[in-house]
Amino acid sequence: MSTAFTSIDLHPDLLRNIDSLGFEEMMPIQAASLPPILSGKDVIAQSKTGSGKTVAFGLGLLQKINTQDRRVQALVLCPTRELADQVSKVLRQLARTLPNIKLLTLCGGMPSRAQVTSLSHGAHIVVGTPGRIAKHLRTENLNVEALQTLVLDEGDRMLEMGFQDELDTIINTLPKPRQTLLFSATYPDTIRHIAERVMTQPIMVKVESTHDETSIQQHFYKVGTIDERLIAVRLLLLQHRPESAVIFCNTKKDCMAVTDKLIEQGFSALDLHGDLEQNDRDETLIRFANKSLSILVSTDVAARGLDIDSLDVVINFHLAHDAEMHVHRIGRTGRAGSKGIACSLFSDKEAYKVARLEEYLGQSIEGEPLPNSELLSTSPMSPTMTTLKINAGRKQKLRPGNILGALTGEDGIEGSKVGKIHINDKSSYVAVSNSILKPAMDKLSQEKWKSRPLKGWLLED
Repeated sequence: MSTAFTSIDLHPDLLRNIDSLGFEEMMPIQAASLPPILSGKDVIAQSKTGSGKTVAFGLGLLQKINTQDRRVQALVLCPTRELADQVSKVLRQLARTLPNIKLLTLCGGMPSRAQVTSLSHGAHIVVGTPGRIAKHLRTENLNVEALQTLVLDEGDRMLEMGFQDELDTIINTLPKPRQTLLFSATYPDTIRHIAERVMTQPIMVKVESTHDETSIQQHFYKVGTIDERLIAVRLLLLQHRPESAVIFCNTKKDCMAVTDKLIEQGFSALDLHGDLEQNDRDETLIRFANKSLSILVSTDVAARGLDIDSLDVVINFHLAHDAEMHVHRIGRTGRAGSKGIACSLFSDKEAYKVARLEEYLGQSIEGEPLPNSELLSTSPMSPTMTTLKINAGRKQKLRPGNILGALTGEDGIEGSKVGKIHINDKSSYVAVSNSILKPAMDKLSQEKWKSRPLKGWLLED
């Protein structure tokens, strides 16, 4: 069976774009799910994070879009704003050779009034979180009478986060018949019940969720007290010296405690959990993605939908509550064929978690010796990049090329010293090498955009 994208019945414009993006062979979840999706079937697809599912359902829904009809034809529901933003980014990439495709992202934490205005101008595709989508449906700002495709992305996670009522409201509002696509890393009874209620003779597709031992090296370390855990985290970071690492904690309290300790010890670290303001969450993730922040200490809210190109190390401060979540956590490293390291700490009190994990992974778990304590005398690694925040964004028609041009223009800095550029509605962010930080800030201060000074300032902890 061919796994080339040219072997399936895709629109020529989509095939041309896929080729330009460098996609040649379909990933397993794409090869298994795309044919039934393109034939109009309801599909339940179970696969791990980072398996390529967004491309699978993205191509399926884009194939059906009628660009002449400005009504909403596809709705994608995601558990978190971060995942919704990531899905929107991928869909825009996939749709760039299709004329006049309009996509809106509707999530909580953003003003509803601006979203209502955008909806009044029409959209073909809406990506959003259940709470905000349900609100727009209740207030009749979102018209779904022309909807053809519903995608439930990370369906299990949405239920874990308590979105059952919102999902019921949304699903009961949507027209029938329609195509429903359910993508989920796990398939618990709650998901099965939803599928039985809202899907029509769905095709079940499953791709193995365990990881290839050649791509992720797993290490387990037995510890006792909280202080021993903190020392273990420090030793592992000093040994592996990762450019990017995620430390998973089971509670917000642990997240904050671990982060405070790491900062006190000189590490570049920030925490990510449900109590943060949306702007703080966004800026933390931007800094982590552009390598100006080395360590993200997170609850499982970031276990899925974290869009990082290459993550060197994952550390489980405590073992996850269940074996499947453990696999999702460590799946943030070793993606797309790259190598990764996963280090997990456990105590005697977590023996039941260890036993379940041994059964799930099919291996015996023994505590390894921690790195030599002499490492504690060495200095922590520091990011080589710094983020500058700029006082203009998408609303002011600012584009990445404008920022790059402002920095590298006449008598400017080397382009190789400029990292990722991220554009928000009213602000923008650019990572620059620490070695040219002052010249970069000086160069921005000399530039104007729409008759306003293009001011940049440090984004700091």
